[in-house]
Amino acid sequence: MDNNNLPVAREGLPFIFLFAFITLIFAVLGWRCLATIGLALSLFTAYFFRDPERHCPTEESAVIAPADGKIVFCGEVEEGRYFKGAAFKVSIFMSVFNVHVNRAPCSGNVVDTYYNKGEFLNASLDKASLKNEQAGVWMKTESGHNLLFVQIAGLIARRIVTYVKPGDSLSQNSRYGLIRFGSRVDVYFPVGSEIQVSLGDRTVAGESILGYLK
Repeated sequence: MDNNNLPVAREGLPFIFLFAFITLIFAVLGWRCLATIGLALSLFTAYFFRDPERHCPTEESAVIAPADGKIVFCGEVEEGRYFKGAAFKVSIFMSVFNVHVNRAPCSGNVVDTYYNKGEFLNASLDKASLKNEQAGVWMKTESGHNLLFVQIAGLIARRIVTYVKPGDSLSQNSRYGLIRFGSRVDVYFPVGSEIQVSLGDRTVAGESILGYLK
């Protein structure tokens, strides 16, 4: 997704314009209290959908964070859909105050995608990986490794947007989707990868290195 250097994600523009229009109506009618609330909502919506440029590291085999947020899980798990066995999972929780545009962690080709309807549990809980509504992208990286990254809806999030489809090529740090209003992204590494983050660390999408593929 090319955002054409806009300061906010294009998906946020209808919401921003809507709140701004309602605020204008309240102001014209002289309803100051409602106009103030409308202005606050307009500003928060613009803040939520902000889309700053990011400067990606150029280190070979590096896997960068697809999302801003906090590491809430970091460990080995069983992944039966694509890895058919053990994988190393890093989970990033995004609060409503984080940037919600998601970026490709590696360059490569999209082999498959999936979307599962589900629940809307608190995305910081690990069971959200299994039970919540989610959309996954399975990539074969330029170095030939498998990498799976999954957008997961949260307690407030009700909309997952993913732009890619099987057969697409993704460049590292390119925008590939977003989740509205608080959520989570899981990244599954092949076992043996060199993980650089730990529980509680903060990540910046497109800049923070999660690990290296080996």
